[in-house]
Amino acid sequence: MALGRLSRRTFVGGAAAVVAAATTTGFTPDPTPARVPPRPSDPTPGRTPAPLPDSRGEPRTSLWEEYTAAPRTHPQIPYVGSAGALGGAGRLPRPPVVENVLAHGATPDGSADSAPAINRALAAAGERGGGTVLVPPGTYRIDGYLHIGDSGVVLRGAGSGRTVLRATRSLTELIGPYGSRYGGDKSAWSWAGGLIWLSPRARHASLVAAIRERAWPFEGWTGNRRDGWTTLTAVRPARRGDRTLTVTDPSRLHRGQLVLLRLADDADHTLLEHMAGDGPGPEAYTWDDKTKLTSYVPYEWPVRITRIDGARVHLERPLPLDARPAWDPRLVSGAEALTGSGVTGLTLQAPLLGQSPHLLDRGYNGVTFQCAYDCWAEDVVVRDVDNGFGLVAASACTLRRTRVEGRGAHHPYFCREGSHDNLVEDFRIAARTVPAPAGTQLHGINVEGLSSHNVWSRGVMETGTFDTHRGMPFANVRTEITVRNDGRHGGDASAGPLYGARFTHWNVTVTNGRAGLVRLDTVAPYSATAGISEVREFDQIDVPDFAGDLHTRLEAYGAPDAVRPRNLYEAQKTFRRC
Repeated sequence: MALGRLSRRTFVGGAAAVVAAATTTGFTPDPTPARVPPRPSDPTPGRTPAPLPDSRGEPRTSLWEEYTAAPRTHPQIPYVGSAGALGGAGRLPRPPVVENVLAHGATPDGSADSAPAINRALAAAGERGGGTVLVPPGTYRIDGYLHIGDSGVVLRGAGSGRTVLRATRSLTELIGPYGSRYGGDKSAWSWAGGLIWLSPRARHASLVAAIRERAWPFEGWTGNRRDGWTTLTAVRPARRGDRTLTVTDPSRLHRGQLVLLRLADDADHTLLEHMAGDGPGPEAYTWDDKTKLTSYVPYEWPVRITRIDGARVHLERPLPLDARPAWDPRLVSGAEALTGSGVTGLTLQAPLLGQSPHLLDRGYNGVTFQCAYDCWAEDVVVRDVDNGFGLVAASACTLRRTRVEGRGAHHPYFCREGSHDNLVEDFRIAARTVPAPAGTQLHGINVEGLSSHNVWSRGVMETGTFDTHRGMPFANVRTEITVRNDGRHGGDASAGPLYGARFTHWNVTVTNGRAGLVRLDTVAPYSATAGISEVREFDQIDVPDFAGDLHTRLEAYGAPDAVRPRNLYEAQKTFRRC
């Protein structure tokens, strides 16, 4: 074909592919379309064939066999085997105790406000360079919110059944009203902030100042106006799944450094198309009017450098996307991250008040990680909260043995604003203890805002749903979860598609048979649904955002117990170590 007949999109994409192929290696997916199950117009989709037995007589999933042949570049299943703090470490650090909140004036009988004393202890631990702040057994009244702003600081109670923090005031009362940067009368406390808030000290101060000035901020790594970043080096073309980058100038990089890979979209929105799997469907989609979605790019992915060999930079995790010249790939610095900090062994109890009308939450929120990396919560319960556990521009964090209880929450778990590589495991959303007031909304395990490669594993959801909240999250995994699927998803139309590519639901038992974003094969592009209960549609019926063949996979439908491996994340971790 003559050059004059090529469109700008074809020329740029093709040139990038040629350059990337010449400079990197990687798996090239078979172009033959995958099996595509019936479209939503078919009310009675058939079962897929039963899984074949393996050498031990156990059923196996052909999707898993395909994945093991291309673990970093499978077209439907993302690589998430290193999600979570410290690469998904089974044991999280227990730094030595350096402060006791009683020594700073906290009272374990609930008779006085202990928030100032606990915050003094947290700040003192930060000044020491990190360590554990011990909260002995008891009930502590906190009339303010607690802030962990220094790396290496862990707030540790005596166990979620023995140490209770009893909050009395909302974030609206403590900081002020927080409006949406997209307009309207919504309260951003409906999806941001926590009464235990882990975020780097300088970044946190700038956020709080902007809220009080009513200059509603962006919430991520690069500042309130997304201009707080510095280029470290340009990046040569690379492919999804690569663990090394070739850079033009390594002089400002060093081993152990946490950097951001920054990818900017082009005028044809080929980066967004790539996140959706590329091809005719995403190319035909109208992106320009999705103003909330387009505000999420440039895409920013935090990653740690493990080694530098000349111009070759080795990364802690494989690339989540291609790095094509059209997207001006760079390694940049942003906010100094909070690293190595956590919350363990306590319960946060909010006042037993009625749930607020939808999007008007006051900010009785639980534990939120923001601009945090390699941080964690373990054995933590939040009760009677507006929103439970938050990941906001947070990456490589672990929430383990966490629980949301009480009167019912808007977002029991929320994951947004470009949060990546996080792990939520052994979690529970308990059934609400009081009926939902009229005009409220229940979501569940939420993900949105171009968040990618996050995992929800081994969960029990007595209420809620798989809330994919538009903003085109991609390459996320939900595995080995039992859910009473009674919530609804949300999402503004200006936030664009519900799903990008490589969303996977693996071994999901739905106790009430309701579909509600559990079955993916009819709506999500390049997705995999393996081993879910038979489900039926209900009144919130979603249609595909992208026209044409979605290239989706459906296996072991109606048979969660038959799918092998039972837990996709754990199997990927084991396979990674073989």
